[in-house]
Amino acid sequence: MTHYYSKDLGDLESKPKTFDYEFNDIKFKFHSDLGVFSKDFVDYGSYALLKAFKPNNIDGDILDMGSGYGVLGIIISKIHNKKTIMCEINPRSYELSVKNIEENKVDSVAYNSDLYEKVEGMTFASIVTNPPIRAGKKVVYAIYDGAYDHLLPGGELWVVIQKKQGAPSSMDHLNEVFGNCEIINRDHGYYILKSIKK
Repeated sequence: MTHYYSKDLGDLESKPKTFDYEFNDIKFKFHSDLGVFSKDFVDYGSYALLKAFKPNNIDGDILDMGSGYGVLGIIISKIHNKKTIMCEINPRSYELSVKNIEENKVDSVAYNSDLYEKVEGMTFASIVTNPPIRAGKKVVYAIYDGAYDHLLPGGELWVVIQKKQGAPSSMDHLNEVFGNCEIINRDHGYYILKSIKK
């Protein structure tokens, strides 16, 4: 059985589609398909994170970890005029993100990457993630742990996660890894969390 967080989608059929999305009065177009996360629309968690996210003043790029077909990375790049790097394990999502970068004309680069594999040695001003909860706690925590190693001093990890899907335990883990975790916002059951690399 294949999932949106799978490295191999097997022979899953393709039914490409596009949809329009508007954020902060800017129009976007996204290419989507079967086998990807939130294939028909921008999910509320991503929207909640986009509303809350503010880039810091550190000179560096922004990483979208587990980027799907590119929603967070593309919108953040356009809205905040920042270069974004996107890492996604699902090959179909990755291919769509490349298409969506071109479609929306943003300064972004996408990698078909198992977690931080393709950005090893790179550091970032901020990392954003709408983590793949269904992939399990081990994968989600690997995103948190790897973020610490890939942030510049003073860099920030931004996470969106539902309370019922483990926000309290995520906060505990982030406090262990970073020594801090702030709830930036609560929005329809979603928590926006931020940890800073001191």
